[in-house]
Amino acid sequence: MDLKVNANMQVTVRVLDSPQLLAAVDELADLLVDAVDDGASIGFLAPLGRTAAVDWWRERAAGVAAGQLAVWAALSGDRVVGTVSLAFPDKPNSRHRAELVKLMVHREARGEGLGRRLLTIAEDAAVAAGITLLHLDTETDSPAEHLYRSAGWTRAGVIPDYAANPAGVLRPTTLYYKSVGEGRAADVGAVAVARAGAVADLGAGTPTR
Repeated sequence: MDLKVNANMQVTVRVLDSPQLLAAVDELADLLVDAVDDGASIGFLAPLGRTAAVDWWRERAAGVAAGQLAVWAALSGDRVVGTVSLAFPDKPNSRHRAELVKLMVHREARGEGLGRRLLTIAEDAAVAAGITLLHLDTETDSPAEHLYRSAGWTRAGVIPDYAANPAGVLRPTTLYYKSVGEGRAADVGAVAVARAGAVADLGAGTPTR
């Protein structure tokens, strides 16, 4: 993928509905392969084949359509240079929380604050949807940990040998959480109703560099 992003190139972040996600699977797959090739521990072993990456993204479309997953894509022109997702639990007692997953920025698009921009958009969308608690896990001592700590996330603890990195080596994982919004959701059942509209409203975003 011949991709060069610099400070003069605008990047627009928008939420993807299910058809839009399916239309962008090739670009999303390129981003996923790049992240795994760079050593990101996001659930895959290296080398990750492009066909497997495409298939993985296609499988996410059903979750988006069902309101169980929200996916944002950062676009430089028609190329996806970053992404982040929120996964919403379906248990009745868990609808006040969401998991931040698959925050990725292409190697050629780093250093311009895009990771923080994606994180902020996901946090804002969670608040608008009535979510009051976010959580995530990331490889211990990975570069992502600095981003989460500087963005106000709280370290909950470390699980040793939690997952293999792309090279197949078992590594510890650090759990983080962040309280968002104001107070507790008054009615956790109402959160699910608010999700689709609130997430879609925040999806267009503003151009970022």
